Amino acid sequence: MSARDRVARAYVTLATVDRPEVWTLVRPQAELAAEAEAVDARVAAGESLPLAGTVLAVKDNIDVAGLPTTGAHPAHQQVAERSATVVELLLAAGALVLGKTNMDQFATGLTGSRSPYGAVASAVDPERVSGGSSSGSAAAVSAGIVDFALATDTAGSGRVPAAFNRIVGIKPTLGLVPKDGVIPASTSYDCVTVLAPDLGLARRALRVMIAPSALDPSSRSWPADVRLAAPPQPVVAVPRAADLAVVHPAIRERIDAAVATLVARGARLREIDLTPFLDAARLLYEGGLVAERYAAYGEYLATHPEGADPTVAGIAAAAGTVTATAYLRDRDEVARLRTIALASLDGCDALVLPTAPEHPTLAEVAAEPLTTNARLGVFTNFVNLFDLCGVALPLGPTGSGEAGLTVLARAFDDQVALDLAELLDGDVPTPDAPLAEPVVPGGIPVAVFGAHLRGEPLHHELVALGARWVGPLSTAPDYRMLALPGSPIAKPLVHAVPTGTGAALVGEEWSLTPHALGRLLVSIPPPLGLGRITAADGRSLIGFLGQPGAVPAPGAPAGPVDITEHHGWRAALAAGAVPEPAGAGATA
Repeated sequence: MSARDRVARAYVTLATVDRPEVWTLVRPQAELAAEAEAVDARVAAGESLPLAGTVLAVKDNIDVAGLPTTGAHPAHQQVAERSATVVELLLAAGALVLGKTNMDQFATGLTGSRSPYGAVASAVDPERVSGGSSSGSAAAVSAGIVDFALATDTAGSGRVPAAFNRIVGIKPTLGLVPKDGVIPASTSYDCVTVLAPDLGLARRALRVMIAPSALDPSSRSWPADVRLAAPPQPVVAVPRAADLAVVHPAIRERIDAAVATLVARGARLREIDLTPFLDAARLLYEGGLVAERYAAYGEYLATHPEGADPTVAGIAAAAGTVTATAYLRDRDEVARLRTIALASLDGCDALVLPTAPEHPTLAEVAAEPLTTNARLGVFTNFVNLFDLCGVALPLGPTGSGEAGLTVLARAFDDQVALDLAELLDGDVPTPDAPLAEPVVPGGIPVAVFGAHLRGEPLHHELVALGARWVGPLSTAPDYRMLALPGSPIAKPLVHAVPTGTGAALVGEEWSLTPHALGRLLVSIPPPLGLGRITAADGRSLIGFLGQPGAVPAPGAPAGPVDITEHHGWRAALAAGAVPEPAGAGATA
């Protein structure tokens, strides 16, 4: 579908759905149609645009050049002179901004009910809340008006609405997505996130959004030792039954079923005590950390009470009474609790939790706005305090509202969380199925032929390096393979030969970061090493090679055996062509 056709469809859906409270501003169709034509022209000219023609909604605390930003406070409206960096990145990739979406005022709330533009109901259950503070963004995606939306998430605002609208929300590691051009809510813990109808589009958008920015002092880049994949048998932490007592029984059933799916697909479970996590969560609003809310917008609300949501104004006023001593004391307490909590995750790849313990109705929130909101944040408030990343997945209707699950992982393990979410969200994976393109850029393709193949004795080394499976690989027909006797295992030696004297060999292609590749190189014993090999498709990539002159000739005592005729290590093993290991000693 062309960008122009997608824009036309968006406006038809917008009129059909007729949910004016979802928006604070919708752009004129003629403007967007003209921009769509420009995107179509760029594509026709051969430009590669990963988000070409997708229609985007932007939460109204994020700047879009030429459009007003309100933070859901009409008097706070200011026309942005430039777009936030994250918006610029998406526009450059071919996305088109339809408009700005309603939200809990100044991103303070988890219900979507704290806005002078109106309370936003869930797009899948009009009696229940959309969830906040990114309520409008989530509803716009769920209703099919836009393809994806920008949200922010300080205490759960990009995850709770995902659950309540049956969509996907990705909250990356703090700082990976630049937050310049975003009205702050709690500067130390604010995060720009993405909402989409499925994991594939959310991941594609996030890949574009992640970029360091000189305009954001808290901007961060991927570390050298980042993992490119979850391990094939991940260890997943789950809370004790006592920690889930607050969860509605119908939601609990969905969570248990999802965890059982993870186990069926290879995960191993470890039960942990959530107490330090939950203790920290309470500090975000009930402790000194709430002072950051006053620093962000408290003085403004005190001088502009005419447009203030009463609940938000009350939170800000109370936050203004917090002393510096209380703020610093609770920052230290969060650091202490984070140390304890992360220690409990040692050896675990992720933590799986309900996104929210319940899905309240609009009437319930109106009757008890503070206590209901507080309950919704029990499993989300601590995440940014502990510098975790997360992927929120919908689990569908329960009869008592929508259920959702979040996969949490340590800072910069975003790809690990995404891979585990894929286990839950997709079909049963097949062994040779290619994995989705990672959000971490810069992986280096590496060909392996022997003991590092999946299921072979040294494959664990690739897993430990965070390597990512790419797929089966075949070389050009210019190689031979020798089987070298070894202890405790034999190993293959692949080497290039003149054209017409070799064969195509089969192996596997993996992707490693430069850091991981360096660690792999120094671990390889001679006569093996890493060098350039030519694949059957003509690509030149790094692979395991060796020099046959460095070992005894084939047929000599303790010499290697030529196994080229089997075209690969596994076939040679199956045929019994590989020498039996000699005693204990070197590794391969």
